Amino acid sequence: MALTGGMFASGHTTPRLGIDLAGGTSITLKAKADQGSAVNKANMDTAVEIMNRRVNGLGVSEAEVQTQGTDNIIVNIPRGTNSKEAQQQVGTTAKLYFRPVLASEPSGAAASPSPSGSPSAGSSPKPGSSSSPSASSSQKASSSSSTSPTSSATTQGRAVTDALKAGSSPSPSATPTGGPSPKPTPSASGGTDTAKLQAAYTALDCSNQDDRAKAGNNAKPGDPTIACGKVGKGYYKYLLGPAGVDGTEVKKAQAIFDTQGASGWQVQMTFNSTGAKKFADITGELAKNQAPQNEFGIVLDGEVVSSPYVSQAITGGQAEISGSFTQQEAQSLANMLSYGALPLSFQEQSVTTVTAALGGQQLHAGLLAGAIGLALVVLYLVVYYRGLSLVAMASLVVSAILTYVIMSLLGPAIHFALNLPAVCGAIVAIGITADSFIVYFERIRDEIREGRSLRPAVERAWPRARRTVLVSDFVSFLAAAVLFIVTVGKVQGFAFTLGLTTVLDVVVVFLFTKPLMTLLARRKFFGNGHKWSGLDPKSLGGKPPLRRTRRPAGPAAGPVDPKEA
Repeated sequence: MALTGGMFASGHTTPRLGIDLAGGTSITLKAKADQGSAVNKANMDTAVEIMNRRVNGLGVSEAEVQTQGTDNIIVNIPRGTNSKEAQQQVGTTAKLYFRPVLASEPSGAAASPSPSGSPSAGSSPKPGSSSSPSASSSQKASSSSSTSPTSSATTQGRAVTDALKAGSSPSPSATPTGGPSPKPTPSASGGTDTAKLQAAYTALDCSNQDDRAKAGNNAKPGDPTIACGKVGKGYYKYLLGPAGVDGTEVKKAQAIFDTQGASGWQVQMTFNSTGAKKFADITGELAKNQAPQNEFGIVLDGEVVSSPYVSQAITGGQAEISGSFTQQEAQSLANMLSYGALPLSFQEQSVTTVTAALGGQQLHAGLLAGAIGLALVVLYLVVYYRGLSLVAMASLVVSAILTYVIMSLLGPAIHFALNLPAVCGAIVAIGITADSFIVYFERIRDEIREGRSLRPAVERAWPRARRTVLVSDFVSFLAAAVLFIVTVGKVQGFAFTLGLTTVLDVVVVFLFTKPLMTLLARRKFFGNGHKWSGLDPKSLGGKPPLRRTRRPAGPAAGPVDPKEA
């Protein structure tokens, strides 16, 4: 009663359904080696673990992530989840780098006429990102955004060329020289690679989706590269220096809402000791430069997600990324950063959607199979045990109610979801539960065959039946536990349900079936052995009733038969 009341009080009156019953999305991903990583069992297992953490971080429950073959991963996402977002999360490698910005400017339709002149302290801020240390740090970077990369702010021709040749962030002494061009100009000493990179930057149109996808492809962390980033409704293109900090050095990332300022949703990062030192060094160097070379680009999978500028070194190992994020965007970025980069790249092979209608048909088929199995068990009990079948059916009903209530409560508690294999486990459990009743009934019948009346037969049969039931259920539970541990995916649903119903079988037999038999033994219908009770001594071939007699005292009594009742 307490469990049933808890179910109604919680509002979860039906079990949660898995993807095969409620519908959902199934994604097949094919692994491919990435920058020397081999497609092996260790890397595949690592990828499965990371994907599991990512989808769980989205609040997805009963999502299944498992390997198939040697190079495929199957991700099953239940209906009611943002499958598009989860689809992006599971396959994203999340390669994060912090790169110094050498040059940036609006791209495509967002580009505006380039006025000439030198940058000034009063340049208008670009809507986008800022970076700040934790509140506990004594130093604080500028809370406003980086200056707009117009021609006056990005005329870094000489400085950029020197930075590219040096293979690091621009020299602190480099200052803009003015001029009409918003991009770095190649120099003779820049080399062929520098000229190619500058040419690629000049030709890059970030408003074009194909250009955005190809920008910075196969760029190594230690080399300069180009990239695109979305700012507001438009796009900016960036020329970036070698990576100063790797995303693997981010210890923790979480989305927070800035209640004190106007930044809105932010991503707060905590670096490990190595990353904290690198971050302090690079922000210290960037703070000496003029815009836009005082910015660092936060590059996630080749895309600049934020380009905050730095006014002073950020120490303390903590920083915040802000940039007009929505809650979903901030949580998505923090989720990927927290759970690390996948060791392999994945190519989406197929996306299959299971509709709720198909799931409903499968559920109907499963319930029909369960009803048929239950009907056959009841029919056997009625034919063979007659009146005792009422006890068995009442026990089955109690067991079914307990199973239903617990499954409903386990949905919100541990994200348990009922799938087809779990339904199969429940159907198998019908036979296991009925077997326990049969063991007890047969022990009672054996006692009646020995000539005992029902009341003592019920009590004498219970110890022997109890041992048998416990041993039988222990073996079933052990098999379910081993199956749950060594298997993955939907088979675990079968094992979990089988183990749960086995435990409930012990509870029902001990706390319901045995007390009920004790009560019924006092009723004339059962106690007198009515022919329809299933306990008729004549039909069972019982001996004459055993009666206790007084033995004569003394030697005349003779030896006592040890088998005498």
